[in-house]
Amino acid sequence: MYQPPHFQVTDEAALHRAVRAHPLGLLITAGAGGLMANPVPFLLIEGSPLRLVAHVARANAQWREIGEGLDALVVFQGADAYVSPGWYAAKREHGKVVPTWNYVIVQARGRARIHDDRQWLRTQVGMLTDHHEERRAEPWAVRDAPDDFVAAQLKGIVGIEIEVSQLVGKAKLSQNRGEADRAGVREGLAAESDPVAQMIGRLMDEA
Repeated sequence: MYQPPHFQVTDEAALHRAVRAHPLGLLITAGAGGLMANPVPFLLIEGSPLRLVAHVARANAQWREIGEGLDALVVFQGADAYVSPGWYAAKREHGKVVPTWNYVIVQARGRARIHDDRQWLRTQVGMLTDHHEERRAEPWAVRDAPDDFVAAQLKGIVGIEIEVSQLVGKAKLSQNRGEADRAGVREGLAAESDPVAQMIGRLMDEA
């Protein structure tokens, strides 16, 4: 990933937060069948090594490509928004401005392998579910479903585990512009009806 120094995210904790905030990663592999890419919800497991765990449908051919081991790239796309050159103070000064895009993105690389063990799958599904249900007033748990139903569902999926060898992030939030231009972008984004664009404006305050 192209990373100018002023956009690079080096704080490991910030990278982990970004992955957890946007866990639907694009799993990309290149095997005998060529390039494959599938959106997959991942769970980040801290430790040494850092791991990403997930599962895919058994009918999804990507897990067969992974087999006993295959290099993988997972792209976690955060908030993003179009930036109009009309928001820059520089437009009124000299007009030498162009449109751009602000965004937050994290990429993970590592060796992937599959898991077809029922207990591993049950644990992964339970952890993933608990993580996303914990904020609910009445969280749903896998144990709420009948055991035979859960067992049948587990037969239809295959687990994926990636030992992360590289985790890099990029937050392009107008850090390369002067404060007057950045203020104009924040004001422009705040006025947008799109809540994601508004989120980018708030993230600029933290950059």
